[in-house]
Amino acid sequence: MSENTTGSAESAESRDGLLAEAVGLREAGRREEARERLVALSARWPRDAEVAYQTAWVHDTLGLEAEAVPYYERALAGEGLSDDDRRGALLGLGSTYRGLGRYEEAVTTLGDAAAEFPDDGALKTFLAMALYNTGRTHDAMELLLTLLAATSRDPEIAGYRPAIEEYAKDLHATM
Repeated sequence: MSENTTGSAESAESRDGLLAEAVGLREAGRREEARERLVALSARWPRDAEVAYQTAWVHDTLGLEAEAVPYYERALAGEGLSDDDRRGALLGLGSTYRGLGRYEEAVTTLGDAAAEFPDDGALKTFLAMALYNTGRTHDAMELLLTLLAATSRDPEIAGYRPAIEEYAKDLHATM
């Protein structure tokens, strides 16, 4: 569990219960109510990475991307996120940067995340979109073609896997 401001067991139990209730509200589609509770929790536990991540997430689900950014940044600067939550926060922040037109920041965030979690196809997909937005279309296509060749279950694509992988390296090559 992440740090709280009082350090008491009672406060930690309170934090856990309040966080679970707020996440439950978000999952039940009561996102605005969840946002209000999570903002209050973030004020009460400002250095709690998990609370910050959940607060960022609910802002994103409401289309409040600009408001989500500082919470994502706080979550990633803190300690205590599980690997899944860290991956989710990196994806959320990177895709939010992209959605806000902050393409270079998106490429940096998603590139670092893809290096940290190399088996995550979603990170690579969002990175490819950000690369495209920065004009790095070759890098974007290489990433997507490599991902497609490695993950597609389509038998027609699988039959061309070696060719797709070769073209991914150099789209101008002829075979």
